[in-house]
Amino acid sequence: MQSTELPGAEHALVAILRGVEPGRVVGIADVLYQAGLRIIEVPLNSPDPYASIAALADRRLPGCIIGAGTVLDLLQVRRTHEAGATLVVAPNCNAEVIGGALQLGMQVMPGFASATEAFSAIRAGARHLKLFPAVSYGPRHLQALRAVLPAEINVYPVGGIGAADIPAWLTAGASGFGFGSELFRPDYSLADIERRARALVTAFREARAPLTGPATEKIA
Repeated sequence: MQSTELPGAEHALVAILRGVEPGRVVGIADVLYQAGLRIIEVPLNSPDPYASIAALADRRLPGCIIGAGTVLDLLQVRRTHEAGATLVVAPNCNAEVIGGALQLGMQVMPGFASATEAFSAIRAGARHLKLFPAVSYGPRHLQALRAVLPAEINVYPVGGIGAADIPAWLTAGASGFGFGSELFRPDYSLADIERRARALVTAFREARAPLTGPATEKIA
């Protein structure tokens, strides 16, 4: 895996499609891709999630990373890999899940809240961490954690974050974000999803432009 600076919104924003159905997922992915997002996650508590993951993998959008979310055990890691995903996202820190994903050559983004959980995930091999639920902790929590976390570790706040929250989180040390209901719900139309996606990408780019910092490792 190459170590490089994140290029912008493309690999810093994760679209979380919780509740998406296989029949809609490719059309939604196309809209997200055109809006500038390059990481798409299908949580495993969605309807027939592995079918959606397989459809996205078969779509082969250039540079687009397909992942599964809410991955809780090794069986789910293996099924995610078999479906064609290259990213495993979890709400918790499970060393077995982290190790299993890495052994299969996948990227992994475990969830954490505390310094103890963060360093447990790092010790297991994770380099991308999901601060979850971010709304419960806030940017000052991340700012404090950044004082002890290795600079090369990417932290993605997820949960309860909207476009207006992006600047404060970036200033606190966020590398990127995961967006769920702010971006997608099953009842949103394609036009709604496109409008929301473009607004989030624009907000991220505008907030990130004046900031400088250490190089971060791209999810690839």
